[in-house]
Amino acid sequence: MKCSVIILNWNGAEMLRRYLPSVVAHTKGAEIFVADNGSTDNSLEVLAKEFPGVKTIVLDKNYGFAEGYNRAIAQVDSEYIVLLNSDVEVTEGWLNPLLAYLDEHKDVAAVQPKVRSWLHRTSFEHAGAAGGYLSKLYFPYCRGRILWHVEEDKGQYDTETEVDWTSGACMCVRTQVYKECGGLDAAFFAHMEEIDLCWRMRNAGWHLVCLPQSVVYHLGGGALSYESPRKTYLNHRNNLLMIYKNKQHPCGVLFVRGILDYAAACFYLLQGRFGAFKAVFQARRDYRKMRRNYR
Repeated sequence: MKCSVIILNWNGAEMLRRYLPSVVAHTKGAEIFVADNGSTDNSLEVLAKEFPGVKTIVLDKNYGFAEGYNRAIAQVDSEYIVLLNSDVEVTEGWLNPLLAYLDEHKDVAAVQPKVRSWLHRTSFEHAGAAGGYLSKLYFPYCRGRILWHVEEDKGQYDTETEVDWTSGACMCVRTQVYKECGGLDAAFFAHMEEIDLCWRMRNAGWHLVCLPQSVVYHLGGGALSYESPRKTYLNHRNNLLMIYKNKQHPCGVLFVRGILDYAAACFYLLQGRFGAFKAVFQARRDYRKMRRNYR
């Protein structure tokens, strides 16, 4: 098979009922897999009864986003793979531009569609929007989204463009490149793991592109809410690890980022977000421990 669409699921039976029908209806010329990350709900029963044409990969426990995908992809043999979140609704013909572009551009490792909000369908969604970039201090942002502010999609980004990273909500990538570059870093567990992988692919000489000819709708926040201290922790920790791993001579940037992280912690404290305040300090402490593994 030329392409495999892989949806990672953990206790998401209702998500599957809501979003998987669009994937089944609009995905042509590709096989569809749901990789179940050790769910304890009735996800597997829902798949067997309501989606008999969808293949399943059953993992023995919740390995997180990163390692869950790595283990699922190891069991799939196709030229291209699509990492597709379980809370994504696809549109008719969504896959064709992605595959055609990779066929025609042999120096491109991964592509993403334009990602709109499922809740506010004329606006972009946080996770990828119209293509991801990194600032000079390596904060991720997107065309159509900076921090928590998103734009309405008025066609202002309807041009294909090279990007720094493609969204893990919907990323079509060459299977061989994914594996050669090490896949998603399991130590990240979740959040920014696709940006880290994209940075490694770019360091290896590959290009990444956003194609607005393809459109999907993403709910977002399905695993952790934007206000979750756990999300704050993972974003701060993984961003530091990503810089340490991929940037040559990162010390100057990491010094400045330390100042900004503590400033962010003070901001959370003033907002009364005590969980987020503690999460910043925990993230920095764990980053210092984990970076030894990347020397």
